Amino acid sequence: MSTGFSLFVIAGTVVSLIAFFLLLQLNRKISNPGETTGHDYDGIQELDNPLPAWWYWWFILTIVFAVGYLIYYPGLGNFKGLGGWSQVSELEKSQQLAEEKFGPLYAQYRDMTLDELVETPAAVKMGGRIFASNCSVCHGAKGEGSFGFPNLNDEEWMWGSDDVDIETTIASGRNAVMMPWEDIIGTEGVNEVTEYVLQLAGREVDEELASLGATHFGMYCIACHGADGKGQKLFGAPDLTNEIWLYGNSRARIEHVIKRGRNGVMPGFEGRLGSDKVHILAGYVKSLSASK
Repeated sequence: MSTGFSLFVIAGTVVSLIAFFLLLQLNRKISNPGETTGHDYDGIQELDNPLPAWWYWWFILTIVFAVGYLIYYPGLGNFKGLGGWSQVSELEKSQQLAEEKFGPLYAQYRDMTLDELVETPAAVKMGGRIFASNCSVCHGAKGEGSFGFPNLNDEEWMWGSDDVDIETTIASGRNAVMMPWEDIIGTEGVNEVTEYVLQLAGREVDEELASLGATHFGMYCIACHGADGKGQKLFGAPDLTNEIWLYGNSRARIEHVIKRGRNGVMPGFEGRLGSDKVHILAGYVKSLSASK
């Protein structure tokens, strides 16, 4: 947090503790003990007596404890505390203990190929748990995908389906960028390319517009999608000749993608999971496609 806000937190905390202490002191001794406060509840009168000693000293102990806690642990703005405790250090300790305990369980699958992992029920089950904790939020509980997130149950692999390709995707992540084309080919050009892309997918189209779109496609799009429109895994460019669409298959959706472009980002997980877990997860991901 900023220095100014840190000072505000420190001041607020210290002033609050002092105020609590003074409030206790002011209520410890009463000038007229035994007299009533003037309050009457169904005939029961409230006496204006000081706090009982045991109650007073328990409050004092809580204040002393708070002061000791704030000195040893971080609680006063940016002051880290004399004990050196932090959430990050606790997390690292927990991760280290978990690695010592469970690391050998993952390491036993280290030298197996993904195909061998697919045929190993224990490894698939383990990979399923890793997938549920890290991947299901985007790809769905069963890898079915959603708008903008690939379906992992089919045989469509934009970045390649080899063992190395799958593990690289999970470990290092991917960045897919398609630039917007409206400023370059204009609105009419976008409509024409849309028609041609629909033709590539086997749809009924306006042949004249599709022919004009093919010219634009040959000039601007083949570098990534290839001359035949079947895509290239080097760029993560999808195959345009099938009916598998990441952002929708309607004419309006396809036109929007060509006009505005897309930026797809998948984060890398090796830093979070480690290479052994990534390997097991890759086997599980491959099993989703292999089961179909």
